[in-house]
Amino acid sequence: MPTLRRFIALALLAALILAGANAAAAQGRQIVNVYSSRHYGAMEQMFVKFTQETGIEVRLSQGSPQALLTRLEQEGAQTPADVFFSVDTGSLVVAAERGLFQPIDSEVLRANVPEALRDPENRWFGLSQRLRTIVYNPDKVDPSELSTYEALADPKWSGRLCLRPATHVYTISLVASMIAALGEEKTEEVVKGWVANKPQLIDSDTRILETIAAGGCDVGITNHYYVGRLYAQNPDIKVKIFWANQEDRGVHRNVAGAGVTANAVNRENAIKLLEWLSDAEKGQAGDETGLPGGNYEYPVNVRARLNPIIEAFGTPKIDALPLSELGKYQKAAIDLLGRAGY
Repeated sequence: MPTLRRFIALALLAALILAGANAAAAQGRQIVNVYSSRHYGAMEQMFVKFTQETGIEVRLSQGSPQALLTRLEQEGAQTPADVFFSVDTGSLVVAAERGLFQPIDSEVLRANVPEALRDPENRWFGLSQRLRTIVYNPDKVDPSELSTYEALADPKWSGRLCLRPATHVYTISLVASMIAALGEEKTEEVVKGWVANKPQLIDSDTRILETIAAGGCDVGITNHYYVGRLYAQNPDIKVKIFWANQEDRGVHRNVAGAGVTANAVNRENAIKLLEWLSDAEKGQAGDETGLPGGNYEYPVNVRARLNPIIEAFGTPKIDALPLSELGKYQKAAIDLLGRAGY
């Protein structure tokens, strides 16, 4: 019964929002409804700028990727959502596989978003790149000791690691990329090595970095832009980036990206939003109003300028695995993490 009541409540909410959207359209107001798993202030600034430039109002609903996917499925044709925005490739792949996106024929998006960073059928598009790599305290670790994600299974790191829990999408996607590169058997051996090193499991990249800086652990794995944020506040913080796996496949890459929902009422406005977000001088601007610049992420548009803090990180070799392939290993990664006792 609770599930039924929840479904009825969601359906009523969707109907109310959809009615509001239709009323707005009848009054001549331009809107686009976005379901987003991002939760950064920079995102709000971007939407404000988009509205100022286009006159299209952005209406935002936020939640975890899993919660928003469930909501989209339950709402079906009655969903008010025009765009689903996720911080993880796996969620975008799942949404496409479940028929929650529609293909978009846009020359602008094809020109702005490299092929490896979008769905082969153009159902979703990466909009900013997030590199998940090794971070360390320079007072405790010589960078010559570091090399790959796999090498963190070495017993010398016992009691010295800080990692995200197995349930977090960042961990799942990293392990999925390892399965794609190494196979399940080798990856499971590595993950069991991490577990044997008794890592502190901290469910926040920011807290991992703060713990490393405070001497609570020596090495961790985080997304690069969290380091960028801390450097903006304190350039002398005792944390440095080490780009993982530079002698083989390259550092793991994920994207924040979006697609137009299968039942989008404001389809044209949704496409305009994605095109705007992919534009080198607008949504990809290297300042606080652009998606990559405001959150210290790397742009997907090769013509976009980098935020100066990120530019100082250098140009790492990036794992060339097409992101559409990454999503295929998500379930295997979850199962492997469970078997390894992570």
